[in-house]
Amino acid sequence: MTTLYHHQHGGAHLNHATQDGRAVLDFSINISPIAPPIGTLSLDNFSLQSYPSIDGRGIKDFYKGKFGFNGTMVLPLNGATEGIYLLPRALGLRRMLLLSPSFYEYERAGRAVGAEITFLPLLAENGFQLPSIELLAEALLLADAFVVANPNNPTGTEVPPEIIMALASRFPEKWFILDEAFIQFTPDFPDNSLMDRVMALKNVIVLHSLTKFYALPGLRLGAIIAHPTIIQRLLHYKEPWTVNAIAESVAPLLLEFGAYEEEVRTMIFSERERITDSFLQIEGIKLAGGAANFFLAQWNGGSPLYVLLSWLAERQLYVRDCRNFTGLEENYFRFAIRQPVENDRLLDALRSSMRSIVGPSKTNPLPENFSPQSSN
Repeated sequence: MTTLYHHQHGGAHLNHATQDGRAVLDFSINISPIAPPIGTLSLDNFSLQSYPSIDGRGIKDFYKGKFGFNGTMVLPLNGATEGIYLLPRALGLRRMLLLSPSFYEYERAGRAVGAEITFLPLLAENGFQLPSIELLAEALLLADAFVVANPNNPTGTEVPPEIIMALASRFPEKWFILDEAFIQFTPDFPDNSLMDRVMALKNVIVLHSLTKFYALPGLRLGAIIAHPTIIQRLLHYKEPWTVNAIAESVAPLLLEFGAYEEEVRTMIFSERERITDSFLQIEGIKLAGGAANFFLAQWNGGSPLYVLLSWLAERQLYVRDCRNFTGLEENYFRFAIRQPVENDRLLDALRSSMRSIVGPSKTNPLPENFSPQSSN
């Protein structure tokens, strides 16, 4: 067995092939498995000698053309992460309610402004589903904002939009911040999005990313969708010029990606069903979530998770170790849905893992070099 598995953020070290010519497959990053059709673009397509617009006009053009949103509802961002850190600062949040487990940057952004963080646990025995509306309402009594992802990362579970709308109506003095980075991967999109509800519910704010669905993590494209009065408030705190010229130029091109969007959704839906069915025949691993383009899984193979992860890494397969999420310490990992032939490689490896891996014990020690990190 090789040295103990140590996760790095996906995509940082896997741009090569194995000695036998097989590609290294990184299932730890949750982006579209299909490359967007912009590969022929070069720097000649962009005017790098001129400033981009100060307000990210190209991103506004995308949201206007795609969803019909007035530009006053859209605050362009250098990726949704910029918005995650901007909102607690601009809204003066002091008590934030978060789900646990969830994306770590919400907590980090809150603590950066001195906010008190309260966690609402998602339970494995409940399939990591959102708690009842009564429990949410009770928890909100001690918070001034509820920050939640739909679907949630890393559990891959959905947040019913009607629950958020009911709570936002019941608590108009509280903020409801929805991170919809993965929502375009869900079958019910756009009906399950709250982007078009912000005009009626001023205390609902939506973060949206173009990074995941359009497979453009290097460009950092995203936006806050909110009532125009909220956008004006945020502008007093947001730094100017955060959207670069290349990102601004590419964003409107996505309006021509209708065929690409359909291809991505068709593949994700088909592979999600096939992978779910395949795991019925794989012993020792239990799936959860799956509402987006990734699954949460629990290894029950009789050995610590790092044994499985090291075994997969030897086969040039990388998944996301999730044991640094509160509530997922017991051998949980996450993997994205990729192309069918690539998914087959992972499925074949996991099928054979129970026959091939003999772990030292059923305990769950963490590797010596394992440490908490951003939970992307």
